[in-house]
Amino acid sequence: MRRLWTLLPFAFLLLVGSWFARTQGQTPLDPFEEAMRQRQMYLETFGILPGELYVEEGKDLFFRRGPSGKTLEGCDFGKGPGVLEGVYAILPKYFPDTRRVEDLETRIHSCMQRVQGFRPEQISRDEVRALVAYIASFSSGARIQVEPKHPAELAMYNLGRELWWHRAGSRDMHCAACHGQYAGRRVRLSPLRSPEQGLGNEWPAYRFEADKLYTMQDRIAFCYDSIGIPAPEYYSEPYIALTTYILAEAGRRGHHFQELPYFTR
Repeated sequence: MRRLWTLLPFAFLLLVGSWFARTQGQTPLDPFEEAMRQRQMYLETFGILPGELYVEEGKDLFFRRGPSGKTLEGCDFGKGPGVLEGVYAILPKYFPDTRRVEDLETRIHSCMQRVQGFRPEQISRDEVRALVAYIASFSSGARIQVEPKHPAELAMYNLGRELWWHRAGSRDMHCAACHGQYAGRRVRLSPLRSPEQGLGNEWPAYRFEADKLYTMQDRIAFCYDSIGIPAPEYYSEPYIALTTYILAEAGRRGHHFQELPYFTR
């Protein structure tokens, strides 16, 4: 497994070089078709996708014992301790033990502390990303079922809707400025979607241009940075609220998650 990880940077340079050579003098590539080409090249070269490596890393971390001597099997992700099938499709949700609404990333972060006994400074962001990839893989292709019902969930949904429409930063922009007004179009080569069109259903995903895994919180942080607003601290309410709003709206329209972890530009 480690040998594959060491080969990936060289494969990435090879793929980028191939992409550059093919695109000279051509019309702009369709981003989805290009992602699928790159995906196929990874499979033909290594027989495995980068996202699968993150899943395997996350699996090792899930069954690793923390300072308390426990694994994350003792964490309830929404369907009972240790149950992973379909849990990503119902998050964010309210958890009585923490008395807050949590998305998967926040739940992992809190369970690593409460169940496994890690101190916050002992939990790396990369470990959380890998655990997200592993747990989310059990909801690959699942229908999005984020349905705010608990008062705390409804409050988080309403906060997410406010943040979606709230203008801020030096550019006086909000989420809907891109994902609403220009839904169905592109920024550079990146397609823009609204929650009603299924926005959020591809994360976590391996981005071959960045050569790393992005979670939903990473993608929201990227959007904050893109419009000139300092991103909030990870695992904080703005991420949970926006995720609740985006996925609840996507779920109402019957959208499903993509193959997780997804492979994207």
